[in-house]
Amino acid sequence: MAEISIQRRPTVTVGDWATGIPPVLAQILARRGIVDAPQLDLSAKQLPHFNLLRGVETAACILADAIVQQQAICICGDFDADGATSTALMVSVLQALGAERVGYIVPNRFADGYGLSPAVVAQAQQQDAEVIVTVDSGISCHAGVAAAKAAGMTVIITDHHLPGPQLPPADVIVNPNQPACDFPSPNIAGVGVAFYVLLALRHELRERGIDTPNLAQWLDLVAVGTVADVVKLDGVNRILVQQGLQRIRAGYCRPGIAALLQVANRDPQQLQASDLGFAIGPRINAAGRLDDMAAGIECLLATNLTQAQQLAAKLDELNKARRSIETEMREEAEAYVAQLNADSDQLPAALVLYQAGWHQGVVGIVAGRVKEQCHRPVIAFADSDDGFLKGSARSIPGLHIRDVLERVHSLHPQLIERFGGHAMAAGLTLARENLGAFREAFTQQVADWLGADDLTHTIWSDGELDAEYLQEPFVRQLEAYGPWGQGFPEPIFDGEFRIAQQRLVGERHLKLVLETPQRVVIDAIAFNVDLQVWPDTSIERMHAAYKVQLNHFRGRTSVQLQLEHFYALR
Repeated sequence: MAEISIQRRPTVTVGDWATGIPPVLAQILARRGIVDAPQLDLSAKQLPHFNLLRGVETAACILADAIVQQQAICICGDFDADGATSTALMVSVLQALGAERVGYIVPNRFADGYGLSPAVVAQAQQQDAEVIVTVDSGISCHAGVAAAKAAGMTVIITDHHLPGPQLPPADVIVNPNQPACDFPSPNIAGVGVAFYVLLALRHELRERGIDTPNLAQWLDLVAVGTVADVVKLDGVNRILVQQGLQRIRAGYCRPGIAALLQVANRDPQQLQASDLGFAIGPRINAAGRLDDMAAGIECLLATNLTQAQQLAAKLDELNKARRSIETEMREEAEAYVAQLNADSDQLPAALVLYQAGWHQGVVGIVAGRVKEQCHRPVIAFADSDDGFLKGSARSIPGLHIRDVLERVHSLHPQLIERFGGHAMAAGLTLARENLGAFREAFTQQVADWLGADDLTHTIWSDGELDAEYLQEPFVRQLEAYGPWGQGFPEPIFDGEFRIAQQRLVGERHLKLVLETPQRVVIDAIAFNVDLQVWPDTSIERMHAAYKVQLNHFRGRTSVQLQLEHFYALR
């Protein structure tokens, strides 16, 4: 396990924008970069204009022409939740805007690999595609774009991944991370880029005198894809997520999302951004990890609840199977890490994991779980059918994982076949015989990049929460200033408590009744505790870092603490 430190965030200066906001809440917001009142306005009118995205108006003109001429349009997506929501969004909106010949292809993770490959282009040719639109992919697909152009197709790339030194030869590229793009949010997800392209298309069609619907009705898809892709919730992404959440809570969401919430036992009216990431996202992702992402996309495209419920049930079963596979793989990974711990005083700066028989679709989740446990960058590899190793990387704050891979590639160009990704997550392909040399080179680069403090897991607390704030009105106010998530972290507090009761629920969860120094009694829950330590009735006091939340159970709402880290006080 990683060493864990609880640190309190420093007090910051709060401007007059916080008039009327409780001081503790004003501090929380100011620490997360809120410096004026307009940043708290998450209405759609605060979104930046679509014309700030380089290439978006050219893309809109090409798509408008394709709709008017009824050309065959093929959407090429990706096999994760961002790619699935992007694909469903693009197909659904294009149809609503008058396109009658719209199809989609999502590369099969196991047969096709990532993105617009020549093999995917061949599939598009079988659909008689004249225009290809990539979503959540394309910026690194040089061979596929070249193949599509050679076949006479028009290619529009919409993506948010970081480009390499050369851009592919598409007709137009819409990507906030491409050179000379002035869009204020480089963090926007693939589904957000697709939404912006469609906003520009709607404007272009209106300029041509064509009546169009309001695209706000598709913001539920944008919210799901944005949260599921764990992009930074900057101002633009917070607006997109908040607008989508409001529509879902009000009952204005597509049948597929309603059905996924049903199978996940989530109440739409109480929905938080975290539910999109923990309940909906994994079920959509399960299709791309174990089977074919078409099941996830068809669920999101379903036009009636009965059809959506059948598809959501299938996704739920796939997710259960994914969890079972993941548990076995994670236990093997943890055994490997435990052996490393036994063999050395400390873990290496990075962990590169591989086990014959691991499932290619689940290595990303395993990498993420081990990263959380060890607070190290982790790459987990699995065998693929083409004889190569396919790896999924997850990073920690302070280390841009794609930049490290690029550094390794420049120093050792023979090691990595291909790679791509973001600051916190990436994918790569290796020849099996290069695994040992890659592990050594990658670990060395990470060690050069990170200091000892970076390898300590720091939980940043917003301080001790007085008992007066452990009440429903304050927690509801806290929720109202969300959405919270990556880059706009949900508040964590810390303090000392007396343990009044403790017991196990489920296999590894600890249910507690705690008492504050002011003698206020409150329920708490801790997930996946160390069973060698807890429960222990001889422990009477603890120090805990916690989130404060509302627990809705059998029609009753109460305040509950979710413990993020805690230790006994003897």
